[in-house]
Amino acid sequence: MLDGFKKFIARGNMIDMAVGVVMGAAVTSVVNAIVDSIINPLVAAIFGKPDLSKTWNWTITNWAGQNSVISFGSVLNALLNFLIIAVAVYFCIIVPINKLRDMSEKAMAKVKGEKDEDVAAGEPELSPEEQTVVLLQEIRDSLAAQQNGTATATPASK
Repeated sequence: MLDGFKKFIARGNMIDMAVGVVMGAAVTSVVNAIVDSIINPLVAAIFGKPDLSKTWNWTITNWAGQNSVISFGSVLNALLNFLIIAVAVYFCIIVPINKLRDMSEKAMAKVKGEKDEDVAAGEPELSPEEQTVVLLQEIRDSLAAQQNGTATATPASK
């Protein structure tokens, strides 16, 4: 049971989610600073209130004389915060990740194209295990050549 939990925690999705939560907290603090330092002073200058939560309020009094406040300004304030966070996340996280993904896909396509050319040239395609064995043999031969003082070209260094 503990091994399953370790696998769950080590899974890429869990790590991505943790990074997302941390980045979300960081973006939220930046957005709150923008709202508190730039937008709310502008709202105060326009509406004469410290922020949007104090604007467009309706007070409803019930039969017992208790007041309830419906605040459209608070909803607008939250919506504005959401839009700023969405823009920041899109341009600071999503766009760079998509660009990185596109670059890696192009690189993989290039490598796959080179691999297809090797197969078309008559070189048999090796399984991952066979590739590992060949690589280890090349490393062994290279180390042996270095110990003997003779540097020889290996297939990997062509």
